[in-house]
Amino acid sequence: INLELLDLGRLQGWTLKPARLRLPMLSVVIPVHNEQATVVPLCHALQEILPEPYEILFIDDGSTDATWDQLTRLHVPDQVRALRFRRNFGKTIALETGFAAARGSILFTMDGDLQDDPREIPRFLEQLAAGYDLVSGWKKERRDPFGKVVASRLFNAAVSLAGGLKLHDINCGFKAYRAEVARNLHLRGEMHRFTPLLAHALGFRV
Repeated sequence: INLELLDLGRLQGWTLKPARLRLPMLSVVIPVHNEQATVVPLCHALQEILPEPYEILFIDDGSTDATWDQLTRLHVPDQVRALRFRRNFGKTIALETGFAAARGSILFTMDGDLQDDPREIPRFLEQLAAGYDLVSGWKKERRDPFGKVVASRLFNAAVSLAGGLKLHDINCGFKAYRAEVARNLHLRGEMHRFTPLLAHALGFRV
């Protein structure tokens, strides 16, 4: 992990050590913040669907509830890991930290609130196998307030028009990346919202 991020986030938790087992093909990076009720069922759902070898990496972005306690109970060496920020630094830094810590050749990102269905993961893998470098999800049926849905649609239309990359839901957190893509993005600020555009600008196939 970049030393600047270690200083900024004052990460604590399990020490990152070289894997004792073969490197996982899949790494699922999940930023969470105050999601004590969902991290356990999400982890179990992933364990049921993920093809081995894999790792699940939770980034606790300064939760003030019992999220961290739940994550420590889920720990499985070389398979379920977690990092913790002492305070909330935002999703961009959480993802950048997860990308740096992940060991897989394919990286998934997803939200921790159970809106992203792990059973969709094989469909992402099919598209990567077809030659894509980044595959972005689309929440067709959102469980959000109406105003947020409308704002999201306007945002997607404007960004797609400006960036020359047409996607239905550019801000969906459910994405699959080849590791090369994720580690070339160098996220800062609120840039986690624009990873498909950043990848597209670097010449990757989205």
